[in-house]
Amino acid sequence: VTLVGGNGDGQTTKVANQIIVALTIEAVGEALLFASKAGADPAKVRSALMGGFASSRILELHGQRMIERRFDPGFRVELHQKDLNLALQGARALGMALPNTALTQQLFNLVEAIGGKSWDHSGLVRALEVMAGGHEVTRREQKADMLD
Repeated sequence: VTLVGGNGDGQTTKVANQIIVALTIEAVGEALLFASKAGADPAKVRSALMGGFASSRILELHGQRMIERRFDPGFRVELHQKDLNLALQGARALGMALPNTALTQQLFNLVEAIGGKSWDHSGLVRALEVMAGGHEVTRREQKADMLD
């Protein structure tokens, strides 16, 4: 346990943590989907990224869940939505914007719309897959020349 300050600071810290977790899950999903759509093996890409600066517990654990299509709940989408709502309400009260948090909340809303409110929050990748025309992280495309 780490004391971070006075009344309410613990809740603020929890919400700040959930912002970082949500945005990192989104980034991992986006990166693995990009790699897969470009024709790379997402499992090999994840492994390579684990050896560099992008390495994180989220890439390690949730990246694996995304690749394996395991969205059985660890931390449910609906609970993360609640936490991001707290973040967005707090930001409004502070007169500030959290644009990436708002976008990620919309992606969680899409996950809920496709039946995933009880999925693990790594299921956020499913919203990105919908936006990629239904391409799944585990499906590799023919090699694309878009990086030439």
